[in-house]
Amino acid sequence: MIRRLSLSQQLTLVFTSILLLCAVAACSVQLYSSSQYGNAMVQRLSAGLAQQIVNSEPLVDEQGTVNKQTLKTLFDRLMTLNPSVELYLVSPDGKVLADAAPPGHLKRETIDVVPLQTFLSGAAWPVYGDDPRSIDKQKVFSVAPVRLNGALHCYLYIILQGEDLNALAETAWHKALWSTLGWSLLLVALFGGLAGLAVFYWVTRPVKQLTADVQGLEQDSISAIKKLAQQQPDDDPANEVAILHNTFIELARKIAGQWDQLSDSDRQRREFIANISHDLRTPLTSLLGYLETLSMKADTLSPEENRQYLAIALRQGHKVRHLSQQLFELAKLEHGGIKPQLERFAIGELIQDVAQKFDLAIETRQLTLKVEMPRSLPLVNADVSMIERVVTNLLDNAVRHTPQGGTIQLRVWQENAQLQVEVADSGPGIEDTLREQLFQRPSALTLKSARENRGGLGLLIVRRMLELHGGGIRLVDANAGACFRFYVPL
Repeated sequence: MIRRLSLSQQLTLVFTSILLLCAVAACSVQLYSSSQYGNAMVQRLSAGLAQQIVNSEPLVDEQGTVNKQTLKTLFDRLMTLNPSVELYLVSPDGKVLADAAPPGHLKRETIDVVPLQTFLSGAAWPVYGDDPRSIDKQKVFSVAPVRLNGALHCYLYIILQGEDLNALAETAWHKALWSTLGWSLLLVALFGGLAGLAVFYWVTRPVKQLTADVQGLEQDSISAIKKLAQQQPDDDPANEVAILHNTFIELARKIAGQWDQLSDSDRQRREFIANISHDLRTPLTSLLGYLETLSMKADTLSPEENRQYLAIALRQGHKVRHLSQQLFELAKLEHGGIKPQLERFAIGELIQDVAQKFDLAIETRQLTLKVEMPRSLPLVNADVSMIERVVTNLLDNAVRHTPQGGTIQLRVWQENAQLQVEVADSGPGIEDTLREQLFQRPSALTLKSARENRGGLGLLIVRRMLELHGGGIRLVDANAGACFRFYVPL
């Protein structure tokens, strides 16, 4: 039943219940304290009453005989003067010797004398003793010893709150109880309502607002998340609800950022597929065109034309194969299909071996390759084939884009816990418009000539291989040509 209530209703119910329990406890404590205080005051005011009566009235004769009829007349007279008291003569062992109780009102013939002795010893008030007119009740009293020839003969035992006084007090107590209870309930209802309003304003209202923001995810998730992400968090959260609200905003911002990244990645993927389709279609169209020409006009073409057409078809076929290999390799790198096999090796020797592979191309184009590398370099913990592929790709781009008679510079050095490698050429460089997209997937909207100048898929493969090693690559500003710098951790 309680679970079906709202948070504000549950909190209001809890606060009201606590207030009600506190009111009941306060009323009980107050009534008990009032009763104790009243009894103590009555006993304090009438503490010497029994002794005064003993001193002024003959309760036993010289022989120590107790005349019950005479004492009853005396007790009736004294009780007429003070109707709130009841007088008894009690033996030292607690037996009631004389009383003024109407017939049938005396419920026990013997009382406990320990409270009487406690009273006479000067104990703190109130002290309660047995009420002869009740089976189990105790009341405040006044007591004085009655001595005969200096020895204790009996006690004058006076109940200070008799039956008549109890009847009046009980009626007044009931009225006070109901009045106190009524006012308590009224105050509980008032403060419970105020507590409910305070809970609603400071607790449930922000929670409801946050719940409404979160519930919007069911209808239009990303719009609700972005709307929540646009809210300003509390700079100084004062309570758990504000902290929770800030946490939801931060979470919404992360989700919105990831959504934008996924959307951008999906857009790049579609553009990449369109671009690859376009790049594959061009050489394939050329390849099929020349093969169809050879198939249809093989008998009419000269041997020189046959060789020329076959060479062109073969060259286009190599382009298709190279592009498909790059595409397949990039897909495996991006989806974890290729893991680097780490081993320690000397990168200086690797660079020298890679540079030797370009000796013929460099000599043919009359280029100059300058390698700057310290004699002692630390061993690198990396995949040999991947680092070789990175250096080969960068040198191949430099050779292809450096004009005849140009210079290519390859530098290697250690910087902190990284090994830096730089490949620079004296070619035309890279346009500013292509710098930001240099290591991104090519777009189908980019001109084919621009895509070829930016390195195609080669630079994407290089960047991914270096990222798998915990390294990276970037384009460095240079006075002339292009300058690529990459690093790998040692």
